[in-house]
Amino acid sequence: MKIIFFDTETTGGGEKDRLVSLAVKERAVEAPIVNALYKPPMPIPIESMMIHHITDKMVAEKPSFTESEDYKKLKALFENSDTIGVAHNASFDIAMLAREGITPLNFICTYKVAAALDPEEKIGTYKLQYLRYYLGLEVEALAHDALGDVLVLELLFERLLSKMSVQKGTEVAALEEMIRISSQPRLFTTLRFGKHSGKKIEDLARTDPGYLEWLLAEKKKKPYGEEDWIYTIEHYLKAH
Repeated sequence: MKIIFFDTETTGGGEKDRLVSLAVKERAVEAPIVNALYKPPMPIPIESMMIHHITDKMVAEKPSFTESEDYKKLKALFENSDTIGVAHNASFDIAMLAREGITPLNFICTYKVAAALDPEEKIGTYKLQYLRYYLGLEVEALAHDALGDVLVLELLFERLLSKMSVQKGTEVAALEEMIRISSQPRLFTTLRFGKHSGKKIEDLARTDPGYLEWLLAEKKKKPYGEEDWIYTIEHYLKAH
């Protein structure tokens, strides 16, 4: 089984946004398989430039991803049953690849795995750069750079795999569990925003179900990227 780490930089986080940069690296191999810029079919918003510092001028002479020399080999790699793709908040990156006609067959989301390994929610957030410093991951890497994020991702993956292997007994069993966790919606337990920040969602389902019903309706207005929250709120409302 080949394990690859990948990260995308994009025009934004909406349903119509597209890829502008992609980095892919195989586990324990120093040189990346791909680390390139691509011209998206739309201008890059300044708000996105502020995050990844990729401008329209930088990609003006680049091919689109599907027209690049990388495309066929990456499609074959991601869609191979012997490949496990690893990403942080993988649903976002997978959605971006899907818009380019690539559907990874096996994947691990380090965001969901990190949350699953922290059942008491001792870690305040599971964002990649937060975990980088929280766990003391020593790596020279720029944040919000596709390859930089991949280098952090690989170290995070190894830390999570080691912890999961202790629980499951073997690395093979740990990988299987990480894939299982990644394929399911995440069930949040605590609100981290709004007037009920810090409260258990299960408790709110009993004491203020009207708030959860309102929040569910708000999430459903723009459901893209909100699938875990919709799943969570519906779960607790149904339970009570």
